Amino acid sequence: MRPHEHSRLDLRQPIGIFTRGKLAGLGGDFAECRALLRGADVRHDVLPAVRQSEQCGYDNGVRLAAGGARRIGFAPTRPGVSCPVAAALAMWEWNVVEPAALRHFGMRVARIEHLGSYSCRRLYGRASGGWSEHAAANAIDVAGFRLADGTAISVLDDWKGEGARAAFLREVRGGGCRLFSTVLSPDYNDAHRDHLHLDMARW
Repeated sequence: MRPHEHSRLDLRQPIGIFTRGKLAGLGGDFAECRALLRGADVRHDVLPAVRQSEQCGYDNGVRLAAGGARRIGFAPTRPGVSCPVAAALAMWEWNVVEPAALRHFGMRVARIEHLGSYSCRRLYGRASGGWSEHAAANAIDVAGFRLADGTAISVLDDWKGEGARAAFLREVRGGGCRLFSTVLSPDYNDAHRDHLHLDMARW
């Protein structure tokens, strides 16, 4: 290992080649993850632990709060996510989403529209098989974005095409791959035709 591989993650720094691995590693250290959020002025509320079953629940959940260094809101509500997902979302906002919006539209993103995070279910809602990262609040599904002037950008409606909206969506998807363990989009399968799935699976 090179010495800088062991350096402490700083959410305020640009994305590096080890950033994604360090973010995923936060899944085992809630105290360190929260310290990183506080250090970057990412305001958040700690959520009570949830344990629905052996496979479903979390004990490292946070809800991103308004104010601080983050400027993009969420709709319809502020999602409760695992702390590593919250850290990755902050870095995604600063390093990927905001620059892409300014490049393609000349304005900021006002909010991220999502389909939720925690859901006690198996992959694709099947009756058997592996469990989804949503079962540990370790994923979020992003359905679209709302720009500062009210313009809506929808994964369902705008993914296909050659215009600025499609280019923006592909850019934020690609940038997400530098931060999240798994990023799935409409190119992956029909189950993801209306959202970007972002998760922080440790393996």
